[in-house]
Formats: sequence, C-alpha cells, structure tokens
Amino acid sequence: MTTANAELTARSAPIAVGDKAPDFTLPDQDRNDVTLSGLLAKGGNVVLSFYPLAFTGVCTTEMECFTSDISKFADKNTTVIGISCDSFATQKAFADASKIEIPLLADMHRAVCKAYGFYWADLNVASRGTVVIGSDGLVKWVSSREPGDAVSNDDVMAQVG
Repeated sequence: MTTANAELTARSAPIAVGDKAPDFTLPDQDRNDVTLSGLLAKGGNVVLSFYPLAFTGVCTTEMECFTSDISKFADKNTTVIGISCDSFATQKAFADASKIEIPLLADMHRAVCKAYGFYWADLNVASRGTVVIGSDGLVKWVSSREPGDAVSNDDVMAQVG
C-alpha cells in the first residue's frame, strides 16, 4: 500500500457532497499507478464508480455502459474510473473480456473504498456507488446503491455538466 493510501481514513457512510475527495494511488489493469490528484490536474470532473466484483452481472453492465458513453463523458471533460477490490490481473482479464475502455483500478487493500464509504464488510469487497468529483477536488454528487442496482449514466451525465 502506498504511503498516501496508508493515511486514508475509513468512513462508516458514503462520502458527502461538498467533502474534499481523498487522494489515492492505485494500479490500473495495466499496472500503471493512477492518482486522483493526477486526474484532477488535467482539469475537468472525475467519476469514480465503485463495484463489488469483476465478471458479475451488474458490475459488467455498468462498466460496459461507461465504455459505450466514454465519448459523451469526454465531451463534458470528464474522466470515468472503475474501482473494485479485484487484483490488477483480474481487472485486466475483465477489461479484455468485456472490451472495457475505462481505467479499472485495483483497490486490493480496500483502503480507497473504505475512505469513500463504499465497503461491503460481509463480503470484504467494495459496495456499489458512484462519486462525481469536480475539478476543485470537491464531491459534487454521490450515489450509493444496492448490489443489484446499476447507476444510470443519464443521472451521472446530469451531474457533470
């Protein structure tokens, strides 16, 4: 775990609108380190989509929908990132098999999902939730959902621009 992630504080409830988004560093499916601060430095919004497990029904649907709308998000100067507790190797296999084009981050130590309040303790995985972070690093929108409930990209789009 990187030093930045070691300093993250777990929340018992999802992060709230107006909160400063905790910075983090996680590997993507290609083993490249991705930081929230680096994404924000490019300008625009960042969407973090937490999901429980790769290769499962709703998780696959959500990541495929984000991929199909990737140009719409780009037109709104928004980067979409998927985050689960799966390994980077599993994320790579998932991205390749499902043709997912957004970065998928591996939160193997569960520090980031806990810091954002999206941790499903019973299964020791991320719970389902989406966070829109503005270019100023503040949370603009939060959606916490039951495991079987996918996010609506229309709802996310309405929050980014």
